[in-house]
Amino acid sequence: MGRDSAQGEQGGEFRIKLSLAFLRHTSRPDRFAVFPSPSRKGRGIGGGMEFEDDAFVLSARAHGEAGAIVEFLTAQHGKYAAHVAGGASRRLKPFLQPGAQVIARFRARVADQLGSASLEPVGEGPSALFDDRLALAGLAAAAAVAAGALPEREPHPGAYLAFEALTRALVHPDIWPAVFVRFEAGLLQDLGFGLDLSKCAATGTMDDLIYVSPRTGRAVSRDAGEPYKDRMLKLPPFMLGAQAGLGPGDVGAGLDLTGHFLEAFIFNPLNRPLPPARLWLVDRLAEAGRL
Repeated sequence: MGRDSAQGEQGGEFRIKLSLAFLRHTSRPDRFAVFPSPSRKGRGIGGGMEFEDDAFVLSARAHGEAGAIVEFLTAQHGKYAAHVAGGASRRLKPFLQPGAQVIARFRARVADQLGSASLEPVGEGPSALFDDRLALAGLAAAAAVAAGALPEREPHPGAYLAFEALTRALVHPDIWPAVFVRFEAGLLQDLGFGLDLSKCAATGTMDDLIYVSPRTGRAVSRDAGEPYKDRMLKLPPFMLGAQAGLGPGDVGAGLDLTGHFLEAFIFNPLNRPLPPARLWLVDRLAEAGRL
C-alpha cells in the first residue's frame, strides 16, 4: 500500500489529503502533546530488561487491590503489558484510558516475565475529546484494533506513528474517519499485509482503479473488475491520491476494505473476531451519517 502525502482542506467540494507524515508534523495546534523521542532507549539488566519510551495506552484492567495490568504501544519497543502499581487508584485511573499518551518506564528482572512499569501522563489525552463521543469511540476502536493485531514485544514503529497521527486528527471531525481507515491500512502494512493499490492486478494500468480483490489485496480497474464487481471490494478514491475527493460512502467503503483484510489476515488466524469496539464505531458512524 502506498502512503501518499496528505492533509484535509475545505472549500467548495471537500477535498482531503491524508498523510501520516503530514499529520505527525503539522503545525496545527493539537492537544496530544509530545512527539516520540529517539533518545529513549532500552537496556538489559542482567537477564532482564529496562527501557523508557513514549507510548499510548491500549487497555488497562484492575489487578489486585490497587494495581492494574496495562497494555501500551511504545514508539521503539512495540506492544508491552506491565503491572502498574496504583493503576486502579482514583489518581491514575483517568490517565490509563485507551489512547492516553504517556512516557513508559518498564522494568523486568527476567526478560520474558510480565514486568512492571511507571507511566507518566503526557498532555490531556482522551479528556481533550470529552465533548466528542464519536471521536472517543474512534480512539477506543483504534486502541482495540492495535491491541488485538500487534504481537507482543516486537518493534512496530510504523504502527506507533500511525496511531499518533490518528490521535492528532481526532480533533478535526471532517478528517478523522478517513484517517482511521488509513491508520488500519498502515497497520496492515506494518504487519506485512499491505494493500497494493499502485496498479491494476489484471492489466497493469494505473488508471480508473475502483476495486480491490478480496483475495489478494491488489487494486483492480473498472474494466477488468466489471465481470466480477459483485465480489470485489470498493476502493475509495482517498486511498489512492493526495487530491482525491471524499464523497458519500467513501469512509464506509474504506472501513469495509480494511476490516476485511484485518479479519482475513490477522484476526481469523488468531481465532479472534474483530474487536467489539471497532464494530461499535462503525455503528455509531452510520447513525451519525458519517459513512
